[in-house]
Amino acid sequence: MRGKVCCFLALVVAGGGIAPAVRAEVTAAQVNTAIQDGVKFLLKQQRPDGSWTEHNSEPGGGLSALCTLALHNCGVPKDDPQVAKALDYLASIDKPGRTYSSSLIVMALCQADPVKYKLQITQIAHKWIEAQQIRDGGPDSKGGWSYFGKGQADNSNTQFAMLALHEAERAGVKVTDQTWQLAFNYWTNKGMQLPGGGYGYRFGGAGPGEQPTGSMTSAAIASLIIAGDRLRSGDATIAGGRIQCCGPHEPDTALDDAFAWLGKVFSVQANPGNEAGWLLYYLYAVERVGRMSGQRYIGGHDWFREGAEMLVARQKDTLNGSWIGVNHVERDPVISTALALLFLAKGRRPVVMAKLKHDLADDWDHHRRAVQNLTGRIEKQWRRDLSWQTIDYTLRAPVLDKDGKQIGQRLTATPAELLEAPVLFISGSGSLNLDAEQRQNLKSYIEQGGFLFVEACDGAGCNGAAFDASFRALMRDLFPDSELRKLPPDHAVWFAQEKVDPKHLPADPEFWLWGLDACCRTSVVYCPKSLSCYWELAHPYRESGYPPELKAQIETVTRIGGNVVAYATNRELKEKLDRPSVVVSTAGLKSPRGALVVPKLSHGGGSDDAPAALNNLLLVMERQLQMQVDLRKQLIAPLDERLYDFPLIFTHGRRAFRFSAAERKALKDYLDRGGFLFADAICANPQFAESLRAELKQIYPEANFARIPPSHPLFTDEFRGFNLQSVTLRDPQIRAGDDPLTAKLVKTTPLLEGLEIDGRLAVILSPYDISCALEKGASMDCKGYLPADAARLGANVLLYALQQ
Repeated sequence: MRGKVCCFLALVVAGGGIAPAVRAEVTAAQVNTAIQDGVKFLLKQQRPDGSWTEHNSEPGGGLSALCTLALHNCGVPKDDPQVAKALDYLASIDKPGRTYSSSLIVMALCQADPVKYKLQITQIAHKWIEAQQIRDGGPDSKGGWSYFGKGQADNSNTQFAMLALHEAERAGVKVTDQTWQLAFNYWTNKGMQLPGGGYGYRFGGAGPGEQPTGSMTSAAIASLIIAGDRLRSGDATIAGGRIQCCGPHEPDTALDDAFAWLGKVFSVQANPGNEAGWLLYYLYAVERVGRMSGQRYIGGHDWFREGAEMLVARQKDTLNGSWIGVNHVERDPVISTALALLFLAKGRRPVVMAKLKHDLADDWDHHRRAVQNLTGRIEKQWRRDLSWQTIDYTLRAPVLDKDGKQIGQRLTATPAELLEAPVLFISGSGSLNLDAEQRQNLKSYIEQGGFLFVEACDGAGCNGAAFDASFRALMRDLFPDSELRKLPPDHAVWFAQEKVDPKHLPADPEFWLWGLDACCRTSVVYCPKSLSCYWELAHPYRESGYPPELKAQIETVTRIGGNVVAYATNRELKEKLDRPSVVVSTAGLKSPRGALVVPKLSHGGGSDDAPAALNNLLLVMERQLQMQVDLRKQLIAPLDERLYDFPLIFTHGRRAFRFSAAERKALKDYLDRGGFLFADAICANPQFAESLRAELKQIYPEANFARIPPSHPLFTDEFRGFNLQSVTLRDPQIRAGDDPLTAKLVKTTPLLEGLEIDGRLAVILSPYDISCALEKGASMDCKGYLPADAARLGANVLLYALQQ
């Protein structure tokens, strides 16, 4: 078999290649580099006292605050010497003056350290912003802000004042409901919103030649979201001492019309309606629209990806890391660079979860602010900025033949798009009616490392019985070998982030979590009662005033939400622009000539419990090492005559197993003839590892597994692989009491065990997990390598085996 292996490897290498090149998209690495270069430029422009030269030498610190805000969002820490000096400068300003300056200073101080600068934030928010709101006058100004707190209001100053008060409230500074109501009335006054849904610079588009613009319409959308969040009771309420779920949806006519207008004219190349200027100012406003609304697409445009691609390309023209706009203010590279950095840095915030729009009516979103509130809570706990999204699972695109004739439709939310969110939240009360393509995509999403968090919305305004029955049927159909089960109190979802006390759960025997184990872990968590109802009532920074018993229930259910997200993600999130690798089914297709074929060896210990792991490893071989691979799934038994056709085989598992005497003999014949076995203990399962060692001991009584020394060539690039002298291992930590679930990341040398036959390394076992990492589904209680190291380690083993 060794000669056969050598000939096979020659075919793989000579005939290998990757798929034809497609148009390159902007990458997370390119965006990060652009941000780093922009940060360097801004820091070079800083003056010795910590400030930046204000535009037209105007006092007030506005530009200095804008630069500081940009640097902080780009990840420059508050204790960096230059940022610290900038913050000291801003905190020393007693009279900020203009609305822009006051607002930007508040935003910068809130972002940097809301505790340290609480006094300054409070004083500026109340004295220089809230007090400057125009409270008298006609609909053209009442409730808005102008440059100096008098005169006619404009939509630009008004949005910045509201952004500052929004950040101040997040920092614990109380803003009166009257202020928010006046601001909301300002944006919804008849005549403020122009025909078609857009907004101009002032009331009714006042002024010669004025018209709706992308920048001002984006300002209106963000402002309406902020004010509505403060003023509206939401879809969940408390009445008569009881929580009422699934309330009637209040219409958001002004907001919906503004979104519709922006979607029709959306562009990242120019500010719609004002194509000659304010492009970067407009993009900074678009970022707020996308982030605050949870919309990945605006008018069918992937707003962040398109904007980032444009900005990365334009930065190259300046040669110094800056950006330069086109109008008189944006000709200042400091202003333009700060605005561009704010779009890139805030827009790249990782997605922690997404709502799945599975229904054209409102049955998918009974509590519209629930996921937003839960994300805000998680942000505080994880101490990092996060985002959430909505994925439309109803949109379809035409499929055309070579003559341009439509021959069908395809779902636009592919498994790859779904995987851009580590957690999909699915909610509903009526029957969950998904077609065959939607069902298969959900299954592929889970098999590739995704996680479903599901609830049946049940309350005064909805009955979840139909949803419950249809969802359970869907899980039986997609995963016939697993089943939804009640999760025991020792499951990690009850304590992954915070301890949940069952006595504070709502008094309903059906209020419990169910789970379905698939692909290395519990990959589906389901509650037959509404969780989102309680999340919507758990505002992350507003005081509630709820009765103590209800407050305890709301807190408990919200803890469940945070626990499930922590369990599902390990608190590890990918870069927003990274396109997930998805294995496409090749069932029924012929193997490419000379392709690397690696079958999986079946046994009774969970030989296909990580179904996507091997193919994900083969994708690494294809894409990074330019080898032709066969992704057709082949699970063969030890007694299968085809076993001898393969130079190497792979196996993994997470339970104990035993071979029969005939199976042991067949495996011995295979290995004696030069075959190679690569094995992995899923989630470091000791029963599987011990079973494999015991079975090989019966086959080869004189041979023993031994650690492969870290100096072994297979851990180097000698076989065209990767240098792996150091890898990162996730090591779950022992917890006690109310401790959260944690895992330490340890830099170490890789641990592989080898079994030699006649002086040849013929079997390699990884006692630490590789498979779940390859599926990107390893949980914090799964001891094993991080995905990148698992992929490199697995690739090195395959390359080593092929060349023995």
